[in-house]
Amino acid sequence: MKHFLRMFLQVCLYFYCKCLWRCLKFVVRKLTGQCELQRICYNTKPGAARTMKIEASLKGSKSKRLQTSVSVHPDAIEKTIDDIMELKRINPDINPQLGVSLQACLLQIVGYRNLIAEVEKLRREPYDSENPQHEEMLLKLWKCLKPNSPLKARISKQWCEIGFQGDDPKTDFRGMGLLGLYNLVYFAEWDTEVAQQVLSDSLHPKYREVTKKELSQLSKAEWEKKKFDKAIGYSFAIVGINITDLAYNLLVSGALKTHFYNVAPEAPTLTHFQQTFCYLMHEFHKFWIEEDPLDIMEFNRVREKFHKQILKQLQNPEMALCPHFAASESLINM
Repeated sequence: MKHFLRMFLQVCLYFYCKCLWRCLKFVVRKLTGQCELQRICYNTKPGAARTMKIEASLKGSKSKRLQTSVSVHPDAIEKTIDDIMELKRINPDINPQLGVSLQACLLQIVGYRNLIAEVEKLRREPYDSENPQHEEMLLKLWKCLKPNSPLKARISKQWCEIGFQGDDPKTDFRGMGLLGLYNLVYFAEWDTEVAQQVLSDSLHPKYREVTKKELSQLSKAEWEKKKFDKAIGYSFAIVGINITDLAYNLLVSGALKTHFYNVAPEAPTLTHFQQTFCYLMHEFHKFWIEEDPLDIMEFNRVREKFHKQILKQLQNPEMALCPHFAASESLINM
């Protein structure tokens, strides 16, 4: 009975708040002469803050046409904008900038949904050693990471040198499918210097520098032990596949909207996702060194802590995880 009453009160509170919110919106529109979409576009600067408010407004609308506008085909966005302007009784000649702003927001919203579908398709496609394209990508990964060490055979223990678990990497891609390979190849090909350095450090790990404050807090016995402790490395390729999983979950959960809506002037693409993966790999590497784990068994703890840190950063509506990839200066939803 208690449970039923609690549920009943929650339902009543939900409908009360919903009705109150609609009444408030009606009053504000009468006072300002602007609908909610206009107020958002005119009072919020371009980027994630604006696009996420527009998305929430459209999804929360009582109009089915507005609700479905966030899932239209990219080619139908212009017509959708016309429909929104007509439905909201907004004269495009008097408000020309509104159409431009709404179009840019919808391109980002629809693009994000399409990116999830594209990434999911790659994740579900298994690595096929009989597919020449898959094999070519795998060999490219080796050449980018180890340009001065020719691969002696396709099935070889050499693969362990770049962090695979056995002599045939295809078995390691089962969790993330082709997506893991795509990300690793992108990192190795387009951020080669960083990728090679991260690989080298993972094989020959170094301690982070101990600060004077930390040193003063160590007892003599702890310091003697630390001097002889060995820094812990990790398997580069396996961690890359694991970070692919982290990036995938950030994308699907919607957490990456903040980042993509700030860096992609229009629709976020697979390239934006792969750039984000490069950033996460580099940052995780630094985080691993900073955490200074006792052994590789601490990987899940370190990963989870890193995940929480990234989520916290993404709660900031102005956050761009990798600003050097940003296109914020060319945002068109002004």
